[in-house]
Amino acid sequence: MSGSRRIVVFTGQLGYSVRKGIVEIDQAMPGLTWLVVVHAPRKTLGQLLRSQWRNLKRNGWRWIPYQAVDLWHRLRPAPAVSVAAGAPGLDYGAAALARRQNVRIVQVPDIHGEASLAAVREFAPDLGLSLAAPILREALFTLPRLGTVNLHKGRVPDYRGMPPAFWELWNGESSVGCTVHAVDAKLDTGDVIARAQVARAPHATLRGLQLQLDEAGVALMCTAVREVLEGRAAPTPQTGAGKTYRKPTLGQFAELERRLAKREPSPGPSPARLAKDLRSALARAAWPVGLRQTLEPRITVLLYHRVSDDVRDNLTVGIEQFERQMQLLRRHCEVLSIEQVLQAETVPSSERPLVAVTFDDGYRDNFEHAAPTLLRHAIPCAFFVSTGIVGTDGRFPHDLRRGNPPIPVMSWDQIRRMRDWGFTIGSHSVNHIDCAAEPEDRVRRELAESRDTLTRELGTNGLLFGYPYGGRQHMTAQRLELVREAGYHGCLSAYGGSNIGRVDRFNVLRRGIHWQFSDGAFLYECLGL
Repeated sequence: MSGSRRIVVFTGQLGYSVRKGIVEIDQAMPGLTWLVVVHAPRKTLGQLLRSQWRNLKRNGWRWIPYQAVDLWHRLRPAPAVSVAAGAPGLDYGAAALARRQNVRIVQVPDIHGEASLAAVREFAPDLGLSLAAPILREALFTLPRLGTVNLHKGRVPDYRGMPPAFWELWNGESSVGCTVHAVDAKLDTGDVIARAQVARAPHATLRGLQLQLDEAGVALMCTAVREVLEGRAAPTPQTGAGKTYRKPTLGQFAELERRLAKREPSPGPSPARLAKDLRSALARAAWPVGLRQTLEPRITVLLYHRVSDDVRDNLTVGIEQFERQMQLLRRHCEVLSIEQVLQAETVPSSERPLVAVTFDDGYRDNFEHAAPTLLRHAIPCAFFVSTGIVGTDGRFPHDLRRGNPPIPVMSWDQIRRMRDWGFTIGSHSVNHIDCAAEPEDRVRRELAESRDTLTRELGTNGLLFGYPYGGRQHMTAQRLELVREAGYHGCLSAYGGSNIGRVDRFNVLRRGIHWQFSDGAFLYECLGL
């Protein structure tokens, strides 16, 4: 592709997935110039009241509590969230996008108004992208020289309309689709340029699938834009009558939730869960008004293994659940990187709980599901990988003992990508060994080989070691000395507890998180009590 290319983006909301799509395309194809047109209509009081009445008639009594909750969230003051400079995912933030020299963002009250049309004509775009945009009129979508393409998070022609993934789940489909198609005069009927699909996992949720579609859509649009600009696209007409769906009612949303809930195992006795949630609520209420001052300062390091909707076990959290937990961290806690944890030999006092996030083993879902959510919320994280299993068909000993089917692991290319995003990569030995039970010579070899492999593959120094299994019985003072001798700068366990008062660099305590944690129980863990 030679020369500068101009791309105009039409959108109704400059949300995270739209911003990420723009940044990813811009990074993949240097030399682009962007105009981002944001449709931001100003609604009159009469329009708002008529909209409320229509929704009340359509949704019934459910609309009243739904709107009350929405109003509460809108009026509630936003928490003062501090995100450290250089945190993973900041490149996709609104401020970072606005700072890009080749990107101009304009908000217009009417995307089809003369001011918008004039701005697009003056820009003279080669290609238009419809990303979370209102329905575009022909006078606008035909202005780009190569036309406009739309990212539709659904499989056409069978699932035109909205919202992503809902109707596929409602109809019991085994997968959900994602399509890039040319924009024409009708809704989602243009020629198809690229397709992808996301398999429906046994425990998939609506939000979990929507998060996966966001990532699939970014990758698909990157491919489609390159092919269109380079003249390699081969659009194919849609065949068949197809079907167009509209937004479900609140009752239909509730019904789908009930259907999906039937597929879930019981997370435990309800009274016990309610008691834990009550305990959490009381502790969180007491934290800012005296509880914090009575406790010695502490840092809680969370330990995850897998983020997946394939299973529900004590090494796994769900995709939607993990995103909700990262949202809670950002809202209620002070999130630290593992490097900040190790620097805090004396734990500082903090108005909000101090929490860090880590992962062990190196499963592929860490790259596919965990990393995108961490980037979305700018959460730093350390991943401890078993280097001899990375990029192979090898299996972890605990999976073999459990009789689990083969679970894919990350490749070195994926781990390098995660390093480039700003995540920390540490050692989890070569073959996931029990350091206390194996002969000393093997432990020495595994420590040295894993260190050297990480240094060679990633070019990193100052490595950390998260020892496999993580129990007190899986590490001894003599084996810990081998960790120091191998040049590691710290060692992390996994037998629970928080780091109170001080941080022992060679015994950083971590708390495991799995699918049975309710939001309240999760926040209680973050308090480090």
